[in-house]
Amino acid sequence: MSELLIPLDKYLAAGLHIGTQQKTKDMERYIYRVRSDGLYVLDVRKTNDRITAAAKFLSKFDPDDILVVSTRQYGQAPVKKFGEVTGARTIPGRFIPGTLTNPSYAKFIEPKVILVTDPRSDSQAIIEARQIGVPVVALCDTENLLGNVDIVIPVNNKGRKAIALVYWLLARQMMREKGMLNEDQELDIEPTDFELKI
Repeated sequence: MSELLIPLDKYLAAGLHIGTQQKTKDMERYIYRVRSDGLYVLDVRKTNDRITAAAKFLSKFDPDDILVVSTRQYGQAPVKKFGEVTGARTIPGRFIPGTLTNPSYAKFIEPKVILVTDPRSDSQAIIEARQIGVPVVALCDTENLLGNVDIVIPVNNKGRKAIALVYWLLARQMMREKGMLNEDQELDIEPTDFELKI
């Protein structure tokens, strides 16, 4: 069991572990329990370990070869900020079909890996990543299907604070993996700086 990247109470305060009332067979192994109100609760330790694994994997790529996508409103600010911090390319908002597959499209991109905020709302990006043979890292909630996902980060991918915290942690861990931050060094911005301002 690896050490937690941040204190447990910070994970819990961001609601990172709160899933939905639906679960898929794919996500069962990441679910810790079901609450009395029927919400599935994700295992924070597994989320923590998957963030570490995903950051290790992503840090092997040039930032320019990473594409981060979020159609979901609460994911757009964290994705933009993640791009600013890590240098990854981002598409916050609508993903235009053909972005990865149509070379004549003005904003055509050839990433080597994509990171999506929700496999359901970012399905077009995943379909195109599959067509060009690019691995997919995804933030997955209890009701997501994992058929086209290579690396799963089990997390509440609907909550504003939860999404912001995951992208902040991924950015921090990637910088540490690349040696741009020491193991105990912090980013100079807070997880709240990744949040969509309401």
